[in-house]
Amino acid sequence: MNYLVVVAHPDDEALGAGATIHKLIKDGHKVAVVTMANHAAARANISVTLADDQKKAFEIMGVTKSYAADFPNIKMNTVPHLDLVQFIEKCIEDFGADAIITHHPSDTNNDHVVTSYAVQAACRLFQRKPNVPELKELLYMEVPSSTEWSFDSSANRFTPNYFVEIGKDGVELKLKAIEAYKGVMRPYPHPRSNEAIKGLAAHRGVQAGCNYAEAFELVFKRY
Repeated sequence: MNYLVVVAHPDDEALGAGATIHKLIKDGHKVAVVTMANHAAARANISVTLADDQKKAFEIMGVTKSYAADFPNIKMNTVPHLDLVQFIEKCIEDFGADAIITHHPSDTNNDHVVTSYAVQAACRLFQRKPNVPELKELLYMEVPSSTEWSFDSSANRFTPNYFVEIGKDGVELKLKAIEAYKGVMRPYPHPRSNEAIKGLAAHRGVQAGCNYAEAFELVFKRY
């Protein structure tokens, strides 16, 4: 299977699915990461090193294929929806994606929301263009300090129903990938702290009856 992980910002892929990405690659699947906004203007303390940080994180996770757009950080809602959709569609075609992992549409971060809706539209590319295979799977991931802070009570919040066992080694690898991004980790009890990341993995593991896990919301799966 070819898994395309579509994220708004560098670090989202590690925070949301770092251990799963590594596990998929280790199991023989192909994984590519699409980053929609690569210049973190709102995060001046790490913007200078962001490209190098992501390269290091990719090496830790085993990612060798990636796509980068240059849409404006924290301003993706100002970009025409079609531009976002068409960029993702090009990545789907070029990579031959079978499955997509992306943000949940009720995340607090607006760039995550915009990315999620663009992915949803791009998923239907096979209906609009000949010779494009149907996607087999779409998953929403959870990004700490965004997904759980879903304040809109009228929206369907993240409801995990798909769990990937990652084990203690997976948690440690995920933390290394996140820590590759300078300035991302925070002291406990922030959601992006060592203790919180480990605690969330333990909690998701308990939910699924396994030894640490990353949780996803399965939108559809085609057999």
